[in-house]
Amino acid sequence: MLGATGTIGRATARALADRGHEVVCLLRPRPDGAASDLPAGAEARFGDVSDPASIARDGFRGERFDAVVSCMASRTGSAKDAWAVDHQAHLNVLEAAKAAGVGQFVLLSAICVQKPRLPFQHAKLAFEAALIESGLVYSIVRPTAFFKSLSGQIERVRRGEAFVLFGDGALTACKPISDEDLSAFIADCLTDEEKRNRILPIGGPGPAITPREQGERLFALTGRPPKFRSMPVGAFDLIVGALGLAGRLAPALAAKAELARIGRYYATESMLVLNPETGRYDADATPETGSKTLFDHYAEVIAGTVAPPERGEHAVFDAKPRRAAGR
Repeated sequence: MLGATGTIGRATARALADRGHEVVCLLRPRPDGAASDLPAGAEARFGDVSDPASIARDGFRGERFDAVVSCMASRTGSAKDAWAVDHQAHLNVLEAAKAAGVGQFVLLSAICVQKPRLPFQHAKLAFEAALIESGLVYSIVRPTAFFKSLSGQIERVRRGEAFVLFGDGALTACKPISDEDLSAFIADCLTDEEKRNRILPIGGPGPAITPREQGERLFALTGRPPKFRSMPVGAFDLIVGALGLAGRLAPALAAKAELARIGRYYATESMLVLNPETGRYDADATPETGSKTLFDHYAEVIAGTVAPPERGEHAVFDAKPRRAAGR
């Protein structure tokens, strides 16, 4: 398994172990050699996915494996990071897997690749195509929005601040999916024949919800009077333009410009199945799984029964963005 220390990766490793699979997780080398939060029974091996020799030597070790499950993804979504991780590192693992006789590959991708406008989306699509052509049995899982991506304004609302919207707050919609429900779906791909050799868009239990509806529920759960602040989507264009110009002199600002482009994309595109004939997002055509809703998650966080998710690069609205944590 790849990406086992990220949010979805940890949940998927647990789901695989709970189903009785022997789970071997290939992790980045750590100074202390420790494996972070792996489930009981999961084995940690340390190697470099950018090095094909390391994957074979440190990962497969000449042993027989039935499948590869990857929840690995680039942390920032920048062009350099995306092509190195979402594409090339996965290609390295795919070739090593074929050489080792692996017959099945389950890939966690993203539903946003339906309308690719960003480097990380093109990188993901390029590997998806390589996987489909590889001859291995494959399942490509394209989930909708994660809970952690939609939890950045909980503390703002609790502090009595406004919930920030782009436009009127109804430009986009999604069917958010919990870590547990998504990880169960991914694990089931190994044994469910209906999930084999398919691209699988998947959301959590509906209906689809908009950002405004998210804010309204947060205000109701906290007992705060609704207070919204609308920001024009065009503000992203100004930010991207300014950072793009400045980035010609400072590479760090160019990277920030790319992050702003990503922000604009998610502010204007729904995370639902895209109808190729109409060019419109279709909530009814977006498959659902599981039972836990985003609003259930909000209620648990506000009640203190679960900790707020560690959001890393998703921390757009946090007052003090946290250190990046893998997916």
